[in-house]
Amino acid sequence: MSRNPANTVVLAAAVLLAACTTGQQRAPSEPAMFTDRHASTHRDGDDLLSAGLGLEGLRAMAAPAFADPERPTLDERRRRAIWSSWRGIADLVPGGGYGDVYGSVAAVPGREFHALAALPGARHPHRVLLQLPDDFDAGRRCVLVSASSGSRGIYGAIAVAGAWGLPRGCAVAYTDKGVGSDYFDLDAGLGIDADGAVVPRERATAFAPDAPASASGVAFKHAHSQDNPEADWGRHVRQAAEFALRTLDEALPQAAPFTFDNTRIIAVGISNGGGAVLRAAELDGDWLDGVVAGAPSVLSGGDGARALYDYTTEAALLMPCALAHLDDLPQSPFTAVNQPQRAPRCATLKQTGLVDGDDTAAQARSAWRRLRDGGWSEAAIRAGALSVEFDLWRAVAATYASAYGRYRAGEHPCGFGFSAQNADFTPRVATAAERNAWWSDASGIPPGAGVGIVDPGLAPPDPTLPGLQCLRALWDGQSADADRVREGVEAVRAGLPRAGLPVLVVHGRDDGLIPLAFTSAPYVAAARSAGRDVRFWQVRNAQHFDAFLGLPDYGARYVPLLPYVYAALDRMAAHLDGEGALPADAVIGARPWKAGEALDAGALAIP
Repeated sequence: MSRNPANTVVLAAAVLLAACTTGQQRAPSEPAMFTDRHASTHRDGDDLLSAGLGLEGLRAMAAPAFADPERPTLDERRRRAIWSSWRGIADLVPGGGYGDVYGSVAAVPGREFHALAALPGARHPHRVLLQLPDDFDAGRRCVLVSASSGSRGIYGAIAVAGAWGLPRGCAVAYTDKGVGSDYFDLDAGLGIDADGAVVPRERATAFAPDAPASASGVAFKHAHSQDNPEADWGRHVRQAAEFALRTLDEALPQAAPFTFDNTRIIAVGISNGGGAVLRAAELDGDWLDGVVAGAPSVLSGGDGARALYDYTTEAALLMPCALAHLDDLPQSPFTAVNQPQRAPRCATLKQTGLVDGDDTAAQARSAWRRLRDGGWSEAAIRAGALSVEFDLWRAVAATYASAYGRYRAGEHPCGFGFSAQNADFTPRVATAAERNAWWSDASGIPPGAGVGIVDPGLAPPDPTLPGLQCLRALWDGQSADADRVREGVEAVRAGLPRAGLPVLVVHGRDDGLIPLAFTSAPYVAAARSAGRDVRFWQVRNAQHFDAFLGLPDYGARYVPLLPYVYAALDRMAAHLDGEGALPADAVIGARPWKAGEALDAGALAIP
C-alpha cells in the first residue's frame, strides 16, 4: 500500500436533509465537513476487498499478526481490520457456500479515501471511506453506500456492500455511523487517530471523550460519545454519499462532476446498518435511487413495533430461564457453562415476582409464556439462546442505556463500566499491545478485543440479575434516568421512506437478536399503508449471525442471510436498469446444508 502525503485537507459541501418533525431526523440545510483525509493505493498483492488475504486468508483462524504488537503499521492495522470485519459478518466455512454458491472475494485493485466527517451539532465525528476500484466505469456511475453492521468500525460493511459492489465496478462508500472501534484508554489518556494508531488525547481526532477525572477503564464511541448516534444514522449515510461524490470529483477530474443526478446511489446494510439505510430512505430529495435492508434494527410506528432497548432488556432477564422450557436447543461452546445458570435465574425471577411456578419447570414455562405474549416467536427464542450464552443481551443493554441517555464515561446510571480484565474479571490497566489491536479487532461493543463489562452490582446467587434489573427499570421505571433513556429511544424512531423510492427488506424468520416481528414487519406494514413501494423477503431457517454458522450445530440448523441480500441487490440493480420489476414478497423456504455436504443453490431457494 502506498499513501499520499499526510497533510490535512478540509472539504465543505452543502447537504440538504429532511425537515425536523416528530419521528424524523433533524435536517436544515447544513455544511458537511470532511477532515483528516488520506488516500492509499491497493494493488500488486494487496486489494480493496480482502487486503490481499483472499478467501483462504480470511478463513484463517488467527488474525494477521503485527510484526511488532506495540508498533503495528498502517498496512497491518488495515489488513487485520478487514480480516476481523469479514469474520464478524460472513460464514466463510468451507462447504458453507461462500465463494462457490454466492459472494466473491476476488482481488479488486484500486484506491481508498478516508476522512472524518462532522455532522453539525455532533460532539464527535464519524468515519467515512470510499473504495474506488480501478475498473470503475465513469460511463455507468454506480456508488453503493453502506453503514457498518452492529457497532463495527469503518470496514464493518465490507462483506455486505464491498463484496457485491467492488467486483461489479461500483465505488463503495462506508460510514461507521458514529460508533466503531475508536476506543479510548481513560487510564493512560490514549485514544485513536484518523489512521487507527494509538495517540495521546490531543491527537485522538476520532474520539476523545468528555469524562470526569475519576473515570477509569475504556470508553468507546457508541456508549460514551454523548451524541446518541443512532438518532442520526440516516444523516451519516447521506454524508458518506456526499463524501463519495466529492471524492470522485477529485479522483476522476476528467469525468467530473459527480452528482446525485448523474450517479446511481444504492444504500445497503444489515442489522444496525440495515436500520441506518432505512433512516436514510426517509430523508428528503431524490439523492437515493434504491435501498436494500437486511435484518434491519429499526423502530417504526407500525403495529407490533418494539424498541431494541425494550426487547433486549426483557430478553436479558427472562430468556435464560425460558430456555429451560425448551428441548433441542442449538448448541454453542458456552452451552454447557450456561445451562446450570438457568435454574437459579428462574428462582430469582420467581422471588422478584416476574414469573410464577413452584419449581424450575413451571417457572421456565412462565418465562417462556411471557416472551411469547410479548410477541417473541418460538423460533426467535430458540435462536436467542446464542445471545444468552455469549452475554450479548447484557452487553447491548448496558451500551445502549449509556448511548440513549447521552451519559459520560464513568456516569452510567446503573454503574456499568468497561475495562481490560484479569482472569477473575476484575478490572486492570490495558497493555500497549491490547490498545494497538483495538481499532482492528474490536466490534464496537465489549466484551471483546480484551475489553470486558465491569458490573459493580454482581451478587450471588444470580450475579448479573441486579444490574439487569436496573437496566430494565430504565425502560419501565419512573425516574429521571428512565425518562432520559426513553427520550433517547424515541429519538431513533424511523419515518416513512421517501415516496417513489424502491425499498427491499430481507429478514430471517428465525432472527433471535432483532426479531422481524418487532422491526421489519411493522416497518413494512406502516410504509405500505402510506403507499410506499416496499417489498419484503422473509427467509425461513435464517437467524441473525451468519458468522456463527461455523459452529457445527448452528450450521446444521440455519442458512446464511447474506446470499439473499446479494440477490436483493441484483434485483434492485436490474430494476433500476429497466430490466424488470421489483421482486414480489416472498416467504423463502430455505433449508440448511447437511453435515458432510456442501451448501447448494437449491437449498437457498432464492426467488
